[in-house]
Amino acid sequence: MAMFQTDPIRPAEYRGFERPLPEWFRSAALGIFVHWGPYSVPAWAEPTGELGAVPREEWYAHNPYAEWYANTIRIEGSPAQRHQQEVYGGAPYDDFLDAWEAEEFDAEDVLAVVAATGAGYFVPTTKHHDGVTLWDAPATDGRNTVARGPRRDLVAEFAAATRAQGLRFGVYYSGGLDWHFSNLPPIDRDDAPAPDDIAYAEYAHDHVIDLIDRYRPDVLWGDIRWPKAGIEPGPKSLAHVFRTFYDAVPEGVVNDRWGESHWDFRTSEYVHGTAVEVGEAWENCRGIGLSFGHNRNEGPEHLLSADAAVRLLVDVVSRGGNLLLNIGLEASGRIPDAQRQTLEGLGGWNQRFGHAVFGARPEPRLQPLDEPWLRWTRTDGSVHAVTDQRGSIRLPDPEGLLDETTARVGEEPIRASRDGDAVVVEVADAAVPVAVSFRLRA
Repeated sequence: MAMFQTDPIRPAEYRGFERPLPEWFRSAALGIFVHWGPYSVPAWAEPTGELGAVPREEWYAHNPYAEWYANTIRIEGSPAQRHQQEVYGGAPYDDFLDAWEAEEFDAEDVLAVVAATGAGYFVPTTKHHDGVTLWDAPATDGRNTVARGPRRDLVAEFAAATRAQGLRFGVYYSGGLDWHFSNLPPIDRDDAPAPDDIAYAEYAHDHVIDLIDRYRPDVLWGDIRWPKAGIEPGPKSLAHVFRTFYDAVPEGVVNDRWGESHWDFRTSEYVHGTAVEVGEAWENCRGIGLSFGHNRNEGPEHLLSADAAVRLLVDVVSRGGNLLLNIGLEASGRIPDAQRQTLEGLGGWNQRFGHAVFGARPEPRLQPLDEPWLRWTRTDGSVHAVTDQRGSIRLPDPEGLLDETTARVGEEPIRASRDGDAVVVEVADAAVPVAVSFRLRA
């Protein structure tokens, strides 16, 4: 990630794909992302900060993304390069593919945790920038997880377990980078060269078509951009990919990281690219930690707690977006304990207060606050105030929208009274945050 184009221009040949955002995606609120690959074996990166908060001149050599390890170890003088030399003797990156056994991986167990969060869709990586595919993709010459390492079609296992839980299934595919195929120098700046030739464009095209044919994903989640040679019209163009996808999955959606082409929804990442967070067709993605891939260097101070994850989800939904929250699986296939705790805590909150986020829309007539923390959402004829306050809480309501006689936490009525341009509620519930719901005045 990190180099994606945030404001592509749609050429005429891609305008025919524009259509309303499917309701299932608009109402999902939460998706779960998974990054898993050979990089999960070293599981090493510097936890320097969130994308968008680390100076760009420092980002590449001090990359907090463990899934970028194959690139970072090639940057002269980088801490990752020193780590690779000291711990692994400078061994080639592909040694990690053969060392990756996925011996504890159980897709059904992973998806049980995912489903318990209340998420509506699940998106695993199928090929990250290292070029290793998690299925036996065409023309990979055995550099995939069926022929080497786990010796399993991990995409198929994820797809089956996802659908068994009743969730929508998506696939992440890195179209903009492939460090193995392109054999370009390491990326150490934003304008570093990327693969744009016809050979790579056709290779990537055949991969995505194969993913569509085999797994019928509901989400095509591209990354970085698409090779320029594949943007032009032709039998193996990106337009052909989109046409094939929509023919196979009429309610499918694609994100905006396909270069100068087409999207159904926009994406931001951590605190980067947030200008696209407008309207109701956007998604913010981030890891539970500072990395997407599993990073052994991350401690509790780098991870979202369950409380922080709840606040993030509510904030995103209150502004019209979805949250795509990432798990970085260990090489064995386990969800790291600390990340599992966050997901379980988020799921517990959603089980009780999910009515305030799933299927919710923004309520622009009521204003959010950061101190004390307060966010508003709306579902049908109800409005939900999600807050971290307790006791006597004053909720600003200058337009008199809230029917104070209907105030409740979950199904439990609570005391409420009107005080000028606000409603005062009495909350004794121990949940943090808590969702207080009202019916709108007729």
